[in-house]
Amino acid sequence: MRRRERRRRVGPSSVFLGFCGPLLALALSLLQGLISVHSSASIDPSGLKVVGSTNLPVKVYVRLNHNSPRILCVTNRLRNSELIDPIFQWHGPGGDLVTENQTVKITPTGTLLFRHFKHDMSGVYTCSLVFKPTTEQDEKSYLIKYVIYAYSDPNFYYEFTARYHAAPCSSIYNTSFEKKLLQILAKLVVELSCEVVLRKSECHHVKMQRAGLQNEIFFTFTVSSLDAEKGKSVCQKSACDVTRRLRKAKDLIEKFFSQQVEVLGKRTAPLPEIYYIEGTLQMVWVNRCYPGYGINLLLHPDCPNCCVVCSPGSYNPHEGTHCLQCNRSLEYGAKTC
Repeated sequence: MRRRERRRRVGPSSVFLGFCGPLLALALSLLQGLISVHSSASIDPSGLKVVGSTNLPVKVYVRLNHNSPRILCVTNRLRNSELIDPIFQWHGPGGDLVTENQTVKITPTGTLLFRHFKHDMSGVYTCSLVFKPTTEQDEKSYLIKYVIYAYSDPNFYYEFTARYHAAPCSSIYNTSFEKKLLQILAKLVVELSCEVVLRKSECHHVKMQRAGLQNEIFFTFTVSSLDAEKGKSVCQKSACDVTRRLRKAKDLIEKFFSQQVEVLGKRTAPLPEIYYIEGTLQMVWVNRCYPGYGINLLLHPDCPNCCVVCSPGSYNPHEGTHCLQCNRSLEYGAKTC
C-alpha cells in the first residue's frame, strides 16, 4: 500500500528521530523475545562402525577435522564369525602401508580410526585379511576396500534485498541511515552467532505512477553463520546447528521488516524522509562449498547435502557448489586444473 503522496518536509534530525528511534525499539523488542539457541551435541563419529564388502568399495564420509567412524576390516558375514590367527594389514592411497601415528590408529582387531581428518587423507584404503576358518582348514584371504572422503557442511547463507524511500541521493543522511540500519540488523542476529554483511547499497530515482519521481535506496545484504573461531556467544564449536541458527536469524529479520510496516501504519505524524517500502523485502537461500569441495547427489547419495572433497579428475577453484571436470587433476581436493 503506497503511503500519502504529499508529505511535509522534515529536517535532517527528524530523519533519525522520526524513524531510527522506532527501528531501535523494534530491534530491542525482538531481542527480548529471542529464545536462546544452544549448540546441539553431535554424535561422536568414533562411536560408529562401518563394515566393508568384498564386492564393491564402501564409501565412508568423515567430517573435516573430526574423528572418523571405526572402519572394520571384516564383512557383514565375517563380523560374527570366529577367525583363527587373523592378520590385518591396511594400505592407503598409492598402496602405501598404513601405520599408526598421531592421526591414525589401528586396533588389534584391524579396525582403522582417523583423528582430525584432513582432506589430503582422502582416498582408497584396502585392508587385507588372512585367517583360518578352523584349525584344520587352509588359510583364507580377503581384500576389503573403502573410499574415504573428507566433507564439510555447506557454507550457506541468506541473501536479502530491500528498498527504502530515501532522502536525495546525494544526501549524507542516506549513508548515516544505512550504517544505523546495519548496526540494528547485526544486533538482531549476534546472539545466534550470525553476521550481517552489506553487499550493495544504491540510490536511484524511481518514477512512480502517481507520485512522480522519488528517491529509493536498494539494499542487498547477507546473513551467514560466523566461523567457529569468530562465534563467541552460542556457537563455540563446529558441532553447532548452523541451519537452525540461520533460520532463526531469517525469522527475526523478516519480523523486523514486517513490524516497520506496522509502525508506519500507526503513525499520525508525517512520514519520515527515509522509510521501508512495504513488500520489497526478498530473500534467497545460497549454497556454497569451500574451494576443493562440491555437492554431488549422484556420486554421493549417502551424503547428498555435504560438501565432499573433489575426487581426482575434478576440482573446484572457487566457493561454488560443484566440482568441475579436469582430467589433469590427480589429487583429492584440487583447487586448480
